[in-house]
Amino acid sequence: MRARIIRIGNSQGVRIPKALLEESGLSGDVDMAVRDGALVISPAGRPRLGWDDAFRRMAVHADDALLDAETPLPTAFDEESWEWK
Repeated sequence: MRARIIRIGNSQGVRIPKALLEESGLSGDVDMAVRDGALVISPAGRPRLGWDDAFRRMAVHADDALLDAETPLPTAFDEESWEWK
């Protein structure tokens, strides 16, 4: 399918036909990148996607220890105001 690059204010853009949007499943936020001279539009990644599984695997392999050699001493705020839930 061919499209034309059009002026949109001080920028330029491409109108994406409804059929292509439906087929690709794209909506809302997207990521754009240039790969091998082509503009690639993909669904925006979700921050921290997959972290739960990664943390579970780390725990299984006992690789989930804190990296800080020393744990800082609690402050007055920690002792008096903070509440763990």
